[in-house]
Amino acid sequence: MLIPKTLCAFLWHFIQKERINFCLILGCVIFWAINESFFPYFIKILVNKVETLDRFDPEIWLKLTGPIFFIAISWIMMEVGMRLQGYMIYKVMPRFRAAIRDEVFEYTRQHDHTFFANNFAGAIANKISDLPRASEEIILTFVYNLLSTTLAFLISLLILGQVNWFFSALLAGYYFLIVSVTILFQPLIDKTSQAHAESIVRLNGQIVDILSNIISVRLFARGTHERKYLKKFQDEEILKSEEAGFINELLNFFRGILCLLFILGMVWGLVHGWRKGWVTIGDFSLITITSFNLLGMIWHMTYNMNQLFKDIGTIRAALSLITQQHTIRDHIKAKSLEVFQGEICFENVTFNYLRNENLFKNQNLVIKAGQKIGLVGFSGSGKTTFVNLILRFFELNGGRISIDDQDISKVTQESLRANIAMIPQEPALFHRTLLENIRYGHLRASEEDVIKVAKRAHCHEFIIKLEQGYQTMVGERGINLSGGQRQRIAIARAMLKNAPILILDEATSALDSNTEQHIQASLKELMEGRTTIIIAHRLSTLVDMDRILVFNQGQIVEDGTQEELLQRGGHFAKLYALQRGGLLPEKAKFS
Repeated sequence: MLIPKTLCAFLWHFIQKERINFCLILGCVIFWAINESFFPYFIKILVNKVETLDRFDPEIWLKLTGPIFFIAISWIMMEVGMRLQGYMIYKVMPRFRAAIRDEVFEYTRQHDHTFFANNFAGAIANKISDLPRASEEIILTFVYNLLSTTLAFLISLLILGQVNWFFSALLAGYYFLIVSVTILFQPLIDKTSQAHAESIVRLNGQIVDILSNIISVRLFARGTHERKYLKKFQDEEILKSEEAGFINELLNFFRGILCLLFILGMVWGLVHGWRKGWVTIGDFSLITITSFNLLGMIWHMTYNMNQLFKDIGTIRAALSLITQQHTIRDHIKAKSLEVFQGEICFENVTFNYLRNENLFKNQNLVIKAGQKIGLVGFSGSGKTTFVNLILRFFELNGGRISIDDQDISKVTQESLRANIAMIPQEPALFHRTLLENIRYGHLRASEEDVIKVAKRAHCHEFIIKLEQGYQTMVGERGINLSGGQRQRIAIARAMLKNAPILILDEATSALDSNTEQHIQASLKELMEGRTTIIIAHRLSTLVDMDRILVFNQGQIVEDGTQEELLQRGGHFAKLYALQRGGLLPEKAKFS
């Protein structure tokens, strides 16, 4: 699925999904514009008729029946056109917005980890929200302002031309000048509006970032610092808003001058024509009503063009971020991964971040099905990257990784990750109920299945003590739970997923020793018959491992059982000697 990158292509992509309804809306607009333009003409007929009648004529109402009838019919037709148009808008726009939001979200979701690491989550969310909102505003501005006003203007030109070409020429001149001035200002408005929109995104991103780290702000007593830090983004938003506002008001000033000149020209023409005898009282009412109607419509149209340019800038800014090409895509002929045993092979794997020095170079490795593998090494040695490559969070620079002899770059990402259960060191939970968070591992699981794994993960005990039990909301990222409770929920979720490959990033590090003892027994049961990879921060977790891989600067420098590695007296033996309180050191490196 691709999202069009240009404004017109983007809008058309979603408009054609509702093309029949949009055609009906256009028909209603045309219907309304015709009736709106002819309404003053029927007023003219009525006024001219009244002028010829004796005010004491007993049959005056009978003689005025025709003009009054046409006025009533014209008004009713305008109302019908407007109400039908309004109903169709309310019917179509929610689906139009939903289609945009759905496809944009789905496309954004498929970006790689680097995209989300380099952009604020709040900024991305704002862009996703901006696209349906701004797209709807552009459509409504076109329907209610540009199209309806232009049609009414063209029809009115023909009607006024029947009185005298002067009024048609005056109206055409005014329309041409005010639209030209608006278009001339468009690049400046577009530039300043887009700059203002981007400043708002940056400001909102900072606010979300601060609120997401509110615990750190409080722990370090940095409330005043964050307020000052936010002020520079606030000042930028104020400056960009002032620049955009100045350009808008300058344009409004020129539009006001043109409006005044048009009114003066119209009044002069009416008085002059009346004195010369080619403007009747009916013409006077026709031209006055038509002109002031169009003045309001044209002013409103050009005024909304300011917002139109802002919305155009907003969409372009959002598209420039959201529609970046996916760096990790499913192969055209990608099939679903079928795991029969769970053997993982690295064949001449080469990888680096952003073309820097290779982290892995021509790496070859076989993890046999059902093996339990421990990964050890100092921080930054490549353990997490090793796991991320298996999950295909990054593309290789060379070589291939296969599971049961199936190249993971040739299978769908969804099927790959569906066959891997991972318990991270810092699990993130959704701001949903405990039941929903555990069930995330298997969406069709029954409540009984959820409770069963919750008991195995030793989180059932604390859940039933909560007032709402499994229906308790966990808060943003699980903030209402302790670190150990979040860890147990993550373990229960992985148990429920029941995937053939299991990855643990020191899954019990946040638990107390008593709970850890129980969980280790459950994890041992979970690991049975599964290919298991454990990123170890404590060497005590490696006791039951079939093999241990020792990482150093992106290379696997040792491979063997714990006893074998200790006997060699190499890197692992040094790590074993360096550990303090059961924890590996973070910053040392092998010599």
